[in-house]
Amino acid sequence: MNIPLIFLVFIALFIFLSSFFTVKQQTAVIVERFGKFLSIRQSGLQLKIPLIDRIAGRVNLKIQQLDVIIETKTKDNVFVKLKVSVQFMVVKETVYDAFYKLEYPHDQITSYVFDVVRAEVPKLKLDDVFERKDDIAVAVKRELNEAMTTYGYTIINTLVTDIDPDIQVKNAMNRINAADREKTVAEFEAEASRIRIVAKAKAEAESKRLQGQGIADQRREIARGLVESVDVLNRVGINSQEASALIVVTQHYDTLQAIGADTNSNLILLPNSPQAGSEMLNNMVASFSASNQVGEMMKKKNKISPKKEQDKLKEPEDTSDENDENNEI
Repeated sequence: MNIPLIFLVFIALFIFLSSFFTVKQQTAVIVERFGKFLSIRQSGLQLKIPLIDRIAGRVNLKIQQLDVIIETKTKDNVFVKLKVSVQFMVVKETVYDAFYKLEYPHDQITSYVFDVVRAEVPKLKLDDVFERKDDIAVAVKRELNEAMTTYGYTIINTLVTDIDPDIQVKNAMNRINAADREKTVAEFEAEASRIRIVAKAKAEAESKRLQGQGIADQRREIARGLVESVDVLNRVGINSQEASALIVVTQHYDTLQAIGADTNSNLILLPNSPQAGSEMLNNMVASFSASNQVGEMMKKKNKISPKKEQDKLKEPEDTSDENDENNEI
């Protein structure tokens, strides 16, 4: 077999097959003829003239994302790193501009992001950067849309996905947050303590009131019992003084009995001799008798005093001076 013929057949087959090419979905192919733009081919099987037409490049029509990290300073002189994610795509109708007008679109987008962020962030304090990150993203998107539309790109969205201050600033912010939370905890604990104290005070006040009421009722009953005891003793010929002394002595011995019933008591009652009871009875009878005598004397004195005052009022006025004057006349 003739080798040159085989070689020519192989070359012809290669040229024929190179006339066909495929374009993937969401991709555009730029075809040039002798270095000049010829056409834009969309997805599917396409045909070109071998050795004359060539594929100059492929343009991705999918949504792409570019992450840009920028370090800048806030209004309160805090350096922060911001991560801005830019989502963009090439407009299908402006593939020519996107391919021929920009050599490095990612670098162009990055430059605009740097310019906008470093113009917006220095106007804000660090806390405002966190609170108004959406405003920064909107400003970046607006600026990029105005610039990139000319080159066939459209900005889908811009997101400030990360704000990273210096580590010392982070620690300070964490300490401030922790201190604020501790302050809140202290306020709640103080309020709870106040509620417990108030509730305890109310309970103690109620307890004291009930205790006082109980003591008053107890003393009232004791007094009623003493009155009944005195009445009973008076009926058998014992006067009130002797009855009162007898009751006091009885209570004295009841106290001694109560003290002796408690084995752990360390109370000493003086005097505590066998003659103490009789001496106490005699002393009390004598004191009651003396107090009655004093009371009778006071009553008599109070009765005599009004009579003397009435007698003084009834005495005739002294007219001796008037008689002397008449005699002289």
